[in-house]
Amino acid sequence: MEINAGDTAWVLGSAALVMFMTPGLALFYGGMVRAKNILAMLMQNFFSLGLVSVLWAFVAYSLAFGGTGAWIGNFEFLGLRDVVTTAPPGLEAITIPPLLFMAYQMMFAVITPALITGAIADRVRFGAWAWFLGLWLVLVYSPVAHWVFAPSGWLFDLGALDFAGGTVVHINAGMAALVAVLVIGKRRSWPGTPMPPHSLPITLIGTGILWFGWFGFNAGSALAANGLAAQAFVNTHLAAAAAMLGWLAVERLKGGHATTLGAASGAVAGLVAITPCAGFVGGFAPVWIGLVAGALCYFAVSLKFRFGYDDSLDVVGVHLVGGIVGSLLLGLFADASVNAVIGSDEGLFFGGGLSLLGKQLVATGATIAYSGVVTAVILLVLRAVLPGGLRVEAEDEEIGLDLTQHSEVGYSLAER
Repeated sequence: MEINAGDTAWVLGSAALVMFMTPGLALFYGGMVRAKNILAMLMQNFFSLGLVSVLWAFVAYSLAFGGTGAWIGNFEFLGLRDVVTTAPPGLEAITIPPLLFMAYQMMFAVITPALITGAIADRVRFGAWAWFLGLWLVLVYSPVAHWVFAPSGWLFDLGALDFAGGTVVHINAGMAALVAVLVIGKRRSWPGTPMPPHSLPITLIGTGILWFGWFGFNAGSALAANGLAAQAFVNTHLAAAAAMLGWLAVERLKGGHATTLGAASGAVAGLVAITPCAGFVGGFAPVWIGLVAGALCYFAVSLKFRFGYDDSLDVVGVHLVGGIVGSLLLGLFADASVNAVIGSDEGLFFGGGLSLLGKQLVATGATIAYSGVVTAVILLVLRAVLPGGLRVEAEDEEIGLDLTQHSEVGYSLAER
């Protein structure tokens, strides 16, 4: 293994950018909840930085990247054993320290379950969230990460492509979010009582941090300071910009106004959709991917009213649908001139036929099925065994989670 100083510096910076995305996500979501729940939302996200980091270092990294099994890793890296000197099987050619690879992947593991918090906002007990977070990381995230990112994983071996986490992060968390809202149930008084965002400026600050951090998320996944990282960087920005325009155009046509919340949601939809594609497409493809994602995700968020599931902050409409859009459009736009890993199995628009699209469908379907079923089992077991179940009492929900779960308030208007 030959360590490259430039590659190491780039991935160190990228890991820090991805870590910064979790506080950004907390602000993005925090501005959208009611004022009485902002600290609870921030806490659920920040807690992921603590619990997931420790569990990842102890066991989840080994399950995701250890061994050569097709379905799950082993315990060869348990407790960070040999991680300093040993790259994951099949990734011996990386030019960064194996410990840095572990740390970079840890930041992905931190933010993925944190995405779920937006769907179940305003009604979940903090203790229940803590149990769910740890179990979901080990039982859902780690196996799916192994399938897709580890060279021995069955989806990796199949030839399904996911540059930075369209399936592992967004479809996985989005499907878990859908199951969670179905099991936990609606907020009391939803949808009859309006529950508008309490601070859109905070949401827009969070959007900016997410956009900034996403360059580490996608361009950092090249694991090197090279042309592929530059391509992923440009693709990331163009897709976010185009998706924001696509969302706002549809929003203006349908509702008569282009809103700041729409701009924020559209940009994130584009970032989600380009994540699996970032290192596999080029030219104007990220703009088309972003435009499609922005428009489709706008319509997808309205499905909760039609079907009656209370996805509080539109995680399903943005992350599940955006992840599916990106993963499937990769089957159309994958370009071997951008990344030689693609080989002859290019996208449909580049002469590769339907082969890659079929593999993307398999990866998408497998992730949806596995995440949905195991998430449901985890939640149903927790609901049965935890004192108090999953959600707060009606009175606590009315008072707000900041006071009832954390004995704090986000804003004090009392005279000092």
